Amino acid sequence: MSNAPEVFTTTDIPESIGPHLWSLEPYQIVSIAMAVSIAIMLWKKVPGMITGGLDNKIAAIREQLDEAKKLRAEAEALRNEYAAKIAGAEKDAEAMMEGAQKEADAIVAKAEEDSKAMVARRKKMAEDKIAAAERDAVDDVRARAANAATAAAQDLIAKKHDASADGKLADQLIAGL
Repeated sequence: MSNAPEVFTTTDIPESIGPHLWSLEPYQIVSIAMAVSIAIMLWKKVPGMITGGLDNKIAAIREQLDEAKKLRAEAEALRNEYAAKIAGAEKDAEAMMEGAQKEADAIVAKAEEDSKAMVARRKKMAEDKIAAAERDAVDDVRARAANAATAAAQDLIAKKHDASADGKLADQLIAGL
C-alpha cells in the first residue's frame, strides 16, 4: 500500500504550518484588523456619515409621509366636496323636475282655459254673425215688403184717387199744421 494517498488530520498538522504573521496567532491578527478598521472608520467619521445618511433618509421618508397625509386629506376634502355637489345636484334636479311639472300643468290648464274661451268667443262671433245675417235678412225682407207696399199703394192711389181727392188731402194736411 505504498501507492495510497497520505491523509492528514487536523491533529496531525504541525504548529509551524499554520498561518502566522509577525508571530501572532490568527485570532490576534483578526482582532488587530478589526481595531484598525474601527479606528479608520472613527477617524473618517463613518458612523457620523452613516447616521447622517440614515437621518436624511428618515427625513425624506417623513416628508413623503407628511405629503401623503396632506394629499390624502386633500383627496378626502375633494371627495366630500363632490359628494355634497352630487347631493345638491340631485336636489336641484328634483326641484327642476317638480318646477317643470308644475309649469307644464299650468301651461295645460291655461291652454284648456284659452281653448274654452276661444271656443266661446268663436261661438259668440258665429251667433253674432247669424244674428246680423238674420237682422239683415229681416231688414231686407222689410225693405222689400215696404217697397212692394209702397208700389202697391201707389198703384191703388193712382187708380182710385183723382185730382179732387188730392186737393182735399192737401187741404187737410195744411190745416193740421
